[in-house]
Amino acid sequence: MNALRRILGDHVDSPAFARATELLLAAATSAPSEGRPMYAALRAIPIPDDVVARLFHAASLLREHRGDGHIAALMSEGIGGLEAHVLFALDTGIPAEKFGRIHHLPRAQLGAVIDGMRDRNLIGADGWLSGPGRAVKQRVEALTDDLAARPYGSLDADELDKLMATLEPLAQLLLAAQDW
Repeated sequence: MNALRRILGDHVDSPAFARATELLLAAATSAPSEGRPMYAALRAIPIPDDVVARLFHAASLLREHRGDGHIAALMSEGIGGLEAHVLFALDTGIPAEKFGRIHHLPRAQLGAVIDGMRDRNLIGADGWLSGPGRAVKQRVEALTDDLAARPYGSLDADELDKLMATLEPLAQLLLAAQDW
């Protein structure tokens, strides 16, 4: 939390930060936890009292809520864990063999994953996503977005606008801190 406090500076002491934290927490705790094991596990952790820790906890809840939905979306398309990494790598223009999350795998294991995806016409002969592979990726992302939306539905339009207006500059500070 100290790093977050350092990066966000005086913002954390503002009434807008406190209000955004409460709105984000309200959204984050509004969704049902059924079928979302990581989200459910975080929901079981007591909500911190400190405003920065509360914001971090709310953001973590929403991240895991989205992540659980993403896994469901991948599974709905028959995409397993290693295949998901290959799909992501190829979609972002990185050869699967060079992608950080799977580059360490034995060549034969990664080759078998890629061959299986090629057999399902997700990867073309050129080693990149085929049309059907790109369509699968788009459907997974669209379903992930749909499944992640429910918590935000607990906020009215004005609350959501205020939340975004407060969080966007904070997000910029956090992104800029990555460059240090």
